[in-house]
Amino acid sequence: MTTRTIHGIDWDHGDDLTGLSFEQVAFVDIDLTEAAGQGATFAGCTFRDTLFNVSEHSGSAFLNCTFTKCDFFEATFTDCKFVGSRFDGCAFGLTKVVGGDWSFTGLRGEDLRKASFSGVRMREADLTGVRCEGATLHRVDLSGAVLDRANLERCDLRGSDLSAVDPLTVSLKGALIEPEQAMVLAAGLGVRFA
Repeated sequence: MTTRTIHGIDWDHGDDLTGLSFEQVAFVDIDLTEAAGQGATFAGCTFRDTLFNVSEHSGSAFLNCTFTKCDFFEATFTDCKFVGSRFDGCAFGLTKVVGGDWSFTGLRGEDLRKASFSGVRMREADLTGVRCEGATLHRVDLSGAVLDRANLERCDLRGSDLSAVDPLTVSLKGALIEPEQAMVLAAGLGVRFA
């Protein structure tokens, strides 16, 4: 539930979001193209039809937020928290996420094919039906994540925790993994090792 709405503002072309703090605010039709900032906090906020294109965020928190039809083209998130946030119908073209905590996020059915996640915690995230063909999920903590019907074909999964991946319900054809991860997936199939 939001307490106020901000509509149609352009925070773009290098605007500084550093240290800004918002709680239970609905952001509608906002342009954050090329905006940047460190340590901004958005708690319980809703973002609808918002452009995050080519924006750079570092150490910011988007806690329990909802993102609907937002565009994250070439956006970079470094050491940011998205704990408990939900995404619906968003575009993640060339989105780069380095570090941070995306645990308990809802990315159900989202298209992450051109996104890159590296060193990110995504514990217990809902990745049901997510499309990650050719994406990078490098050193991502996926423990406890829901990955039913996820497509991870040709995905770079090196160093990621695959303990929650059921090879019978997740498409993994051509995925790039390390030998230790192959053992985890084989164990998920009930294979015994001598």
